[in-house]
Amino acid sequence: MGPKGHRQRALEVARTRGIARGSDFDAAGVPRMTLKRLTQEGVFLQVGRGLYRLAGSSSDVATSLAEAARLQPRGVIGLLSALQFHDLTTQTPHAVWMLLGPKDWAPTSAPVQIRVIRASGRALSEGVEHHEIDQVPVPITSPAKTVVDCFKYRNKIGLDVAVEALRDLMRKSDRRPPVDELWRFAEVDRVQSVMRPYLEALT
Repeated sequence: MGPKGHRQRALEVARTRGIARGSDFDAAGVPRMTLKRLTQEGVFLQVGRGLYRLAGSSSDVATSLAEAARLQPRGVIGLLSALQFHDLTTQTPHAVWMLLGPKDWAPTSAPVQIRVIRASGRALSEGVEHHEIDQVPVPITSPAKTVVDCFKYRNKIGLDVAVEALRDLMRKSDRRPPVDELWRFAEVDRVQSVMRPYLEALT
């Protein structure tokens, strides 16, 4: 395959993956020199160590979540970033908030600022939805789990933010408010006593 073929293959990988790793291009037989050239020409943007996407593709809040998920696939987008994704807050976080296991490595020198919160067991694994953003599978805590997590980490984000998110969730629920779900996650996060007065006032 000549340079033209490598270039075409590289563009296909970037379109398919949204945010592509160097290893994705290796697997497709694209030389690193082709990547370097496409980046120098401004066709690709290097958005992290070994991470590339097509220049001109959307670079909004959701894309930041996708970039974070590609950097650390074991992480779960949560707290303020998940609230923003689910439209449950007026806050605009400057970093991507990510839940990580106690021993998972935290990305450094990332193109997007990542705020790591350590979690373990059911607090990390339950209430996780998978959304596809820019062809990247992104794990994000569900609306109910996100709200409960905000109460758990209220010292980091503020109790007022958690209460606002709870009110929004109760108001915006299409069917009846997800009270049972909220209680279940409150038990997982061990914040039943903290949430009880707020939940009772809203139900």
